Order: sequence, then C-alpha cells, then structure tokens
Amino acid sequence: MKYLMILMLISVFACKNNVEQQRESELYFPPLDGNWETTNPNILNWNTNNLNDLYNYLQEKETKGFIILKDGKIVIEKYFNGHSNTAKWNWYSAAKTLTSATIGIAQNEGFLDINDKTSDYLGLHWTSLDLDKENLITIRHQLTMTTGLDNTNFTSTNPLDLTYLADAGTRWAYHNGPYTLLQSVVTNATNISFNEYFYEKIQDKIGMNGFWYIFGDLHIYRSTTRDMARFGLLILRNGKWKDEDIIPQTYFNEMVNSSQSINPSYGYLWWLNGKNKYILPQSQEVHTTNLIPNAPNDLIAALGANDQKIYVVPSKKLIVVRCGEDANTGQLTLSGFDNVLWEKLGNIIP
Repeated sequence: MKYLMILMLISVFACKNNVEQQRESELYFPPLDGNWETTNPNILNWNTNNLNDLYNYLQEKETKGFIILKDGKIVIEKYFNGHSNTAKWNWYSAAKTLTSATIGIAQNEGFLDINDKTSDYLGLHWTSLDLDKENLITIRHQLTMTTGLDNTNFTSTNPLDLTYLADAGTRWAYHNGPYTLLQSVVTNATNISFNEYFYEKIQDKIGMNGFWYIFGDLHIYRSTTRDMARFGLLILRNGKWKDEDIIPQTYFNEMVNSSQSINPSYGYLWWLNGKNKYILPQSQEVHTTNLIPNAPNDLIAALGANDQKIYVVPSKKLIVVRCGEDANTGQLTLSGFDNVLWEKLGNIIP
C-alpha cells in the first residue's frame, strides 16, 4: 500500500509537470526575421465593444505604440501620434530589466557573483565612502536599490556624488547612479563591453534590434515596440526563448520575486504587483496596498520614465506594452496611468 501511494504521488507530479510543459510549449515565438502571427480578439471572446474606449484613452495620454500579446501572438497592435511598427523609442528605466537579465547571464557564466563586493569590479573609491562602508555594498544591493547611498544626485556616477546615507541593505531608495554602474561591472568582469555582451547574449538570440546610447550619465536603450514585446515574451517564458535557456532559472526566479522586505514590490530591477506595500521612486513614503490594484496580482513590470511599460502576466499568458510621451497622470499613483489602463483592459480581457 505504501509503495502504491508513492507511485500515485509520482504519477500526479509527473502529470502536473507534463501539463506545465504543454502550456509552456503552446507559447508562440515569432521568427527572428519575418511576420509575427496574430490572433483575432473575437476568437478569444474578448469584449471588443470596449476597444475604442481603450484606444481613445491611449491616444489622449500621448501613447506612441501599444501591443498586447496572448500566448505570444499579437492580438492588438496600435500606433498613435505619428508612430509606426518600425519607429524606435526610448525605454528609459524600463531598460533596467535588460541590465538585470544580463547580470544573471554573466553570473551563470562565472564572470561574477551578485554577492561580491562592487569594489571587486569597479575598484576602491568608486564612492566617496570610507572603505569599511563602501565594502558593504554588493552587486545585489545595486540590483535591489539598497546601496544606502544618498540618491539626491540621482543620475550621477561621480564618486563625489555617491555619498553615505545608510549602511547597505538597510534603506531602499530608487537611485540611477549605482544602477548605471552595473553595466561597468559587467564590462570589467567579462572584458567585453556591456553593449556587446548584451547584444550577443540576449538581443541577437531573441531577435531584438535596438541599441544602447549614452546621454550624460544615462545609458539609454532605444527600440521598436515589437522589440519590447519580444523581451516581455522571454520573461513570460521564464527566461527561455523556444527551447534555449537565455536567463538562468535560479537567477530568474530571484529576479522576479521580492528582493528584500523594505520594498517587497521590487525584485532585481523589476516591479512586482500583488505585494502588501510599495515605495515609489524619489520618495520614502510607504504605500500599504498593491502597486496596481486593477491589475492581476502576479503582474511583473518593466517601468520607465514618461510611462514606458512592459507588463507580464503569467496567469493569463499576456504581455502588454506601451511606449510614448508622458501620460501626465502621476507615475504609478493609484489614480495614475497604470491603474486606469488596467481598469480599461479589465473591461476587454476576460
């Protein structure tokens, strides 16, 4: 009887794994070059009567490109205000997620460990801190926005502007300077420029065609809306493209889950819905609610200035992408663009 129960349990787990694998295999991946398959929203029983309300809202809020993927196929693709499917646009901080994924690959290939001191790769005195405090800062702290550095000079990577405010790991603050230096960490660890490493390990493998450029202290990624959707699809598939592992699984799981308890709505440079509190960029105020109440709890998001968005919803196998000018509704506030958009999407998608 005992052995029979063990066999039954093994059978149940095997069936569960087979179902999960079958669901994953149902995802469509567009060819690296060529046409991207589409699906009619009516076939999916979406409420298309509410599409015009969505389109009007998007256009009113200065949207340029908007895409919804279901199971990897394009259901909705709209362009507004002179944009097109070949036009490129800045990701701004949504591209932090590209850097995070690249860090995971570099770690998997043995070039670095995110628990290493940042100074192992940037050298001593990359900040103006005393060495005992500087050596507390690790790559993980850069990924999780918990370096403890004063974020007043938000974008600066100058050591004179990277000053002490708290011990690493004890304070969460959205801070662009330490984030930007992650790309230098990759360059110094691999002896390959960050751009080249990213293009080889991610962009070329999934058919993206964007590029990085430097503007002051900012490293900005620019691409088409479809490129944003391609990266979203890689994330929906847990870091795989077709049958190839792009982002290591262990790292991927850490990346898209709460990275610390101060702001559980933040992973490794990804925003996470469904948590009990969040802290916004340029603030220390704690909001005790979901990040985007109208969105599914399992939503994870790449979010950038002027409302650049890649939303990934595993439970619905959905990718939603928006790029454009500032929607001017207040970044991530409960009455802001994200929440209103998901209210409208909820009126369309069952």
